[in-house]
This record gives sequence, structure tokens and C-alpha cells, in this order.
Amino acid sequence: LEMQSDTRVRKQVTGGKKTAKPTKATVKQQRGKKGPMEMSAKKPVPFLRQVVPVTKKVHRDPRFDDLSGEYKPEIFMKTYSFLDTIKEQEKEMVQKQLKKCRNVEQKEKLQQLLNRMTQQEQAQKKQQKLRERELSLKRQRRELAKQGKKPFFLKNSERRKLELAEKYAELKRSGKLESFLNKKRKRNAIKDKHRLPSQKNL
Repeated sequence: LEMQSDTRVRKQVTGGKKTAKPTKATVKQQRGKKGPMEMSAKKPVPFLRQVVPVTKKVHRDPRFDDLSGEYKPEIFMKTYSFLDTIKEQEKEMVQKQLKKCRNVEQKEKLQQLLNRMTQQEQAQKKQQKLRERELSLKRQRRELAKQGKKPFFLKNSERRKLELAEKYAELKRSGKLESFLNKKRKRNAIKDKHRLPSQKNL
């Protein structure tokens, strides 16, 4: 009688609905949260499914990252100064190979490589000279600021004039000034010819 009364009370509270029994999967989940979930055999398994969660790799570019620090050309040139000696050795090796080589195609390739190496060397020297000039200008500005005078800032046109003056001075020292001027005159003459109206247009 007591059991019957208990069942009647339960039916009145739940509204005649049966209480859901805990399944094996939920029981296992309660026992261990980090354990694997039991999938039902009724549902089909997807073709591609993520079994282990994979963390996405974030690629870091050292040129634009703050972790690499600020780029200072003076420090960079000092730390990697040993590369200049290696480049010189490579250049000498290429020159020796070019002298020994008799194959026409290989000789052309070696000549192109040598030209590229010389161009890179010249560009590096040019950049170094520009940096040295900028550093000297900065020092002059600091000295003027210490003296209490107003520091000067060169315009782009004035900088170009200084570069041209230095270039002419170097060409004069090496004795290549006349050949450089002749080439420039020829280029200017060709440009003037192109600008002039042709006889067909007249």
C-alpha cells in the first residue's frame, strides 16, 4: 500500500511521464570529464572529423615584429661584416673560373654572375656613403643644438646636388670624368632627337 501511494504521488508530480534514466555515455562522462565521449552507433560517422584539436600555427615575420627589435643599419653592418670577406672570396673564385673556362655558354653565365656581384658591391658602397653623410649631418645638427643655434635640415634638391658633387669628385680622381660626360652628352642628344618632330609628322 505504501509503494502504491508513492507511485501515485510521483505520477501526480511528473504528470504521468516517465523519468529519464541516465545513459551509459552520460554516466561515463560524469565519472571522467576528460575521458572520450561515447558516440552512438545509430548515427553515421562523418568522412572528415577532427579527432585531436590542432592549434593553428601563427607565422611570425621577423622584419615587422617587435620581438626582433629595431633595425639599426650601423649595428647590422658591424654584426654581418664577415659576409663582405666571403663575398670577396666568391668573386675571386668566379674570376678564376672565368679565366679557365672555354665553354661559351658557361662563360656567359659566369660573366653575368660577376657583373651582378660587382653591381651589388657598388650599391652597398653607395648606401654606406649615404649613411655616413647622414650621420655627419646629424652630428653637425647636435653640435649646433648644443651651442644653442638653430639646426639646419637639407632639402631633397640640396641633397641631390651634394650627391652629384661627390660623384663628379670621385670620377675626377679615377680619371673617368671625360668618358662619363661623353656618355651623358650622347644620351641627351638621343633624347633631343626623339623630342623633335619627325619629317613624317610635318
